[in-house]
Amino acid sequence: MPQEDQYSLVNPVTRYDRVEPPIQHQPEPGVQARMTPVPDLGEATYRGSGRLDGRRALITGGDSGIGGAVAIAFAREGADVVITHLPGEEEDAAHILSLVEDAGRRGRAIVADVSDAETCRRLVADAADFLGGLDILVNNAGKQVAVDRLEDLSDEQFESTFRTNVFATFWITKAAMAHLREGASIINTASLEAYKPAPDRLDYAATKAAINNLSKGLAQQLAPRGIRVNVVAPGPVWTALQVSGGVSDEQMAAFDDENTYQRSGQPAELAPAYVYLASAESGYVSGATLNVNGGMVTP
Repeated sequence: MPQEDQYSLVNPVTRYDRVEPPIQHQPEPGVQARMTPVPDLGEATYRGSGRLDGRRALITGGDSGIGGAVAIAFAREGADVVITHLPGEEEDAAHILSLVEDAGRRGRAIVADVSDAETCRRLVADAADFLGGLDILVNNAGKQVAVDRLEDLSDEQFESTFRTNVFATFWITKAAMAHLREGASIINTASLEAYKPAPDRLDYAATKAAINNLSKGLAQQLAPRGIRVNVVAPGPVWTALQVSGGVSDEQMAAFDDENTYQRSGQPAELAPAYVYLASAESGYVSGATLNVNGGMVTP
């Protein structure tokens, strides 16, 4: 892993080694601490510069992977942070909260299944109460389970994926409107699969396209209120989704081979995109999709 921080001038293609993961399986939702290798969230490399001083952020799925890397970065940039996670992910959440506290910021974890509307409304209220308001909302929690054949994709999984990825984004954002003020930023996590759907992830890819579209419409609706809405669309990134049914064994073995860089991304490489979109320096940016995917061409 690199010892440079995110500002170091290095070759981006070789900044990280190929993951080359061994085949491994965990039940959903997966625990990052038990992965081989453990993803890099920027624990040793992300350097803050005060870009989010005094901000208050809610990050769903913030216990590991991209959400965990974003929580670390936000805290080191000066924000207080609330993360959400599913039952069973307490080990990962404790790791993130320890790093938030090491950065001198306040942090809290809320156990919540965001596929339920009332739970979404409750977690927003709890987060706003703890933080004293909201300035940044990151809708990042996601469900991804690969299924080879349409006939084997159950109605239950299809609905659950949409409820977790799309409905929760709607429910949480709607509830957050009572707390967001002028200058606030909403950042939703889509995927390269919004443009290039994997044939064994029909439900997941469709939700990511929906998130991208929803965000662009919402950006226009909220502009008169001074609230920005943007999207980050990652490419292949090494996270707990991959080991908990998100990809097939064959895809896991070839996980580094999908993009131009010929290596999978690390969550640490996604965090700066979210920091930029959360900060005031991106004030003229709304309705945008920032693709972070190792050189994969997108529309």
